[in-house]
Amino acid sequence: MLKMISRPAVKLVERYLPDPYIFVLLLTIIAAVAAIAVERQTPLAVMRMWGDGFWNLLTFSMQMLLVLVTGFMLASSPPVKRLLQKIASFANTPGGAILLVTYVSLIASWINWGFGLVVGALFAKELAKLIKVDYRLLVASAYSGFVIWHGGLAGSIPLTIATDGHFTADQIGVIGTGSTIFAFFNLAIVACLFIVMPLVNRMMLPDEKDSVYVERDQLEDATDEQGPMRITRPAERMENSVILAWMVGIPGLIFLLDHFLLRGGGLNLNVVNFMFLFLAIVLHRTPRSLLTSLHEAVKGGAGIVIQFPFYAGIMAIMIQSGLAASMSEWLVSFATETSLPFWTFLSAGIVNLFVPSGGGQWAVQAPVMLPAAEALGADVSRIAMAVAWGDAWTNLLQPFWALPVLAIAGLKAKDIMGFCLVQLFITGAIISVGLVWF
Repeated sequence: MLKMISRPAVKLVERYLPDPYIFVLLLTIIAAVAAIAVERQTPLAVMRMWGDGFWNLLTFSMQMLLVLVTGFMLASSPPVKRLLQKIASFANTPGGAILLVTYVSLIASWINWGFGLVVGALFAKELAKLIKVDYRLLVASAYSGFVIWHGGLAGSIPLTIATDGHFTADQIGVIGTGSTIFAFFNLAIVACLFIVMPLVNRMMLPDEKDSVYVERDQLEDATDEQGPMRITRPAERMENSVILAWMVGIPGLIFLLDHFLLRGGGLNLNVVNFMFLFLAIVLHRTPRSLLTSLHEAVKGGAGIVIQFPFYAGIMAIMIQSGLAASMSEWLVSFATETSLPFWTFLSAGIVNLFVPSGGGQWAVQAPVMLPAAEALGADVSRIAMAVAWGDAWTNLLQPFWALPVLAIAGLKAKDIMGFCLVQLFITGAIISVGLVWF
């Protein structure tokens, strides 16, 4: 049945879903028009919101570009390649490959979302080199595991409200992760997704006549073709010096040990990028090997560079015009104590299409959702996690977060989003039931 459902969904998306750049242009126009029509903002005011906010995500854009680049460099190092190939060898059939890549992506995304995005995509490429399987579904399965990230160890909303002095502390106090990430209802949702998502992806596997395959040589990159290099210049000797690389790389790894073990630090995007980079420096052994990998990695970063500023402009319009708050207020206006988590989840999913940032979304929705929870007597920690899950859920439809995966895999959004659309409805049902009834 899922195979039958996924076939028209894939064809629909392939035909009508534009390139993510076109998608962000359309969202920009929709957000601007809605701010003028609904919030009674003047065109000049909306234009100023958009222009002033256009560069607000520059730091985050660089972080995301480094997630792609450093993750690729780490995975293309010889030891990690051998490890990925070893794990990939456990899958002997197309169905096994789909199951395995989904599990790997789910586990990695639960640990850290940036880690999950890169590892899932790179592991999908290794599987495609070994097994003849529909490449679109393989990459879609790798990306689908990302939906779990906000219920995992690096969830930005539960970690925010567990931090002393967060911006809603005066209203709700500090809520520990035992009431959010490690609460029964959240762990139950995570467990259900771990069981259901791999099976759903497996059942969507197309028949051979409908499958799209990729040749192994299309998956190879320059790092796979490196051979012995004849050194003729002193500069080349430094470029191929293991000692030089390790004199910088090993202190970087020692810094990470100090961060985690002695100072009790946690994972965040900067730490993940630092870890990827310095592991790559050490494992590539020579600067030349690392630079060859870097050259391949940056080829896929164009979408991040050009599109993230547009999303920053959209976020500015949504937040400053009051449009995001109005959408949330309308959706929770007919909620009850029992149904508020569901309507919060749904509103967060819609807002996420325009504000694809967990921290940014909490800043928008907390002033609306927390008073509603207080007025109805609802569980605040559950409402916070409803926003978190809504933020993660519609990433299956929003191509913003798929850009690094698509860049690594060499696909377009339309190639995978049809399969993700099926997962959108199934995971939405699971998360909704979990938030309301678990």
